[in-house]
Amino acid sequence: MRTTYFDEDDILVIRLSDKPISREVSQDWSTHISYAEDGTTVEVVLLEAKANGAFPLQVEHALAA
Repeated sequence: MRTTYFDEDDILVIRLSDKPISREVSQDWSTHISYAEDGTTVEVVLLEAKANGAFPLQVEHALAA
């Protein structure tokens, strides 16, 4: 997984896989999800990430039960 934030454009890109993207779906104006041919999620793009509260990321660590 790779996360990239473009500060000037306020765009957060979360790349989950190196598979090629075969289709993209807009969930709403600011959320776009890309899928591989096999249906798995490859990438999530969040526009206006900071303005919508998605960046900076908060990472929480916990022990498995």
